[in-house]
Amino acid sequence: MKRALLPLLTLSLIASASAQQAKELRLGVFPNVTHAAGLVGVQRGLIQKNLPDGVKLVVKEFANGSQINEAFAAGAIDAAYVGPGPAMNAFMRGVPIQVYAGAANAGAVLVARKDSGVRNVKGLAGKKVAVPTRGSTQDISLRHLLHENGLKATDEGGTVSIVPIDPANMPAAFAAKQVDAALVQEPWGAVMETQGAKLIVNEKGIWEGGNYTTTVLTVNTKYAAANADTVKGLLKGHLAAITYIKGSNAGAQKAIAEQIYTFTGKRPNTNELFKALARTRVTWDINLKTLAEYAQLNKEAGFARDVPDLNRFVNLDLIRSLAK
Repeated sequence: MKRALLPLLTLSLIASASAQQAKELRLGVFPNVTHAAGLVGVQRGLIQKNLPDGVKLVVKEFANGSQINEAFAAGAIDAAYVGPGPAMNAFMRGVPIQVYAGAANAGAVLVARKDSGVRNVKGLAGKKVAVPTRGSTQDISLRHLLHENGLKATDEGGTVSIVPIDPANMPAAFAAKQVDAALVQEPWGAVMETQGAKLIVNEKGIWEGGNYTTTVLTVNTKYAAANADTVKGLLKGHLAAITYIKGSNAGAQKAIAEQIYTFTGKRPNTNELFKALARTRVTWDINLKTLAEYAQLNKEAGFARDVPDLNRFVNLDLIRSLAK
């Protein structure tokens, strides 16, 4: 009797495992050039093309890493392009995510309003500086710059006020003189330059000569365990988008502009996108050295009590095998 039940039990288990596999992949993306791989992968259908048959890509637009963390914690998304800072903080709070690939290095600049009087980092004393959100990669990068120049944020006992503003809204904040400067991802730095803002620190001057990870591709680990083929397809689409961007600057600009417009109703022009892409290195690899330094800065800034175990936080095995 027991032997007769075994085949039925096996079939039942197979059916149960099959039923658990999701029919969609919910992917979070920002309208920033530092998310170029995601924007191009979505707009040109490269990610959807590489997903298993029957799996639908559902794209969700977010403005900052805090929103991404809330969505991951609520189970509202399965994967996302996001800055390493918010991803680290979510990971250390027990949110089941892991970094499966890098997406971009550099791609952020410090700009100031032309009439702000700011000419260098030291000139930020007593000023208001915008960043995407508290604890973002740009927030930590700004604090790093301030410390290097003998300054501190007001929440650290200094005089520089750090103001969270969604990147796409920063040009309007500049126009309304709500802030004096901004450390922001592209293309919004280039957009503000077009509107008269002054470039104070370029992407290479922000940190490590520009060789620092700005955006990573994270996946919910429970989703990954149940949907290995879908995650593999996501990474294939990610690599296809990176290859496309490197092979066609004009095509990448068009795709990025279209997707940003879809998300925000704002369309960066060709000159802005050319400048933005030139300041951003799109790559699947991650500079683990700067990620470790970033984790320490994140702790020093008070956004985390400790630093993450990078061996558990980052898993590049699959992307490395696919990139060969």
